[in-house]
Amino acid sequence: MKAGQARVLLTGAAGGIGRAMVEALTARGAQVLGVGRGADGPGAAWLQADVTTAEGQQSIVRAAAGWNANVVVHAAGVPAFGPLAAVPAERLQQVLTTNLLAPMQLTQALLPQLQRLPRAQIVFVGSVLGRIGLPGFSVYGASKAGLQGFAEALRRELGDEPVRVQLLAPRTTRTGFNDAAAQAYNDATGAASDTPEQVAAALVELIESEAAERTLGGAERVFARLNGLLGARMDSGFAKHRRSLAAPAKPIPGHRS
Repeated sequence: MKAGQARVLLTGAAGGIGRAMVEALTARGAQVLGVGRGADGPGAAWLQADVTTAEGQQSIVRAAAGWNANVVVHAAGVPAFGPLAAVPAERLQQVLTTNLLAPMQLTQALLPQLQRLPRAQIVFVGSVLGRIGLPGFSVYGASKAGLQGFAEALRRELGDEPVRVQLLAPRTTRTGFNDAAAQAYNDATGAASDTPEQVAAALVELIESEAAERTLGGAERVFARLNGLLGARMDSGFAKHRRSLAAPAKPIPGHRS
């Protein structure tokens, strides 16, 4: 689907990546309805809604129908970083609800109206951390691994239908999404990163190509494939990450993006 034909409903539109996505899509001629918890956000069309609540999901479904959305981009998400013992139980619940359960529920609710269209696309914004388990990202990585599995199974389930299911897997992105501790860890372990604009450009390319998946970063793509093939035999390669993960003195504070 060419960007100029797309009427995009994009969750998480107020975040660093989300804003760049709105700008990139709009610049290519797409019509974008941004969704976020705040009263306003980027772009000409905005819906205030919380993707994690039944009321918010219902308002999104109604807005998508009124907007005649033919592309849905699930970009809303929250981070979690640190040793598992330091992640508060409520934070674990919040991450899994926002990053995994909410996009599953929304997709289920939106699917009937998308299936009535001659052509539609659903894009899940996952993460390379859903493919490569890193120390310190057990909770966040689990949420993105689950999202990857859901997208893969749904893509195959809808293989004979006009709804295309896609996955975009960014690597570390230079936004305010990660806190100072996560940024220090990434610096210590030499993690490569992209700008929000690079991720947004990849989204536009993915939509227009209609490819099943896109993972950012050449080395990350190779490492993800090796991780899938070798599994536990690669564990020793993460010693540097394990040593760089220092337990914080206090539980990680809640932070939503």
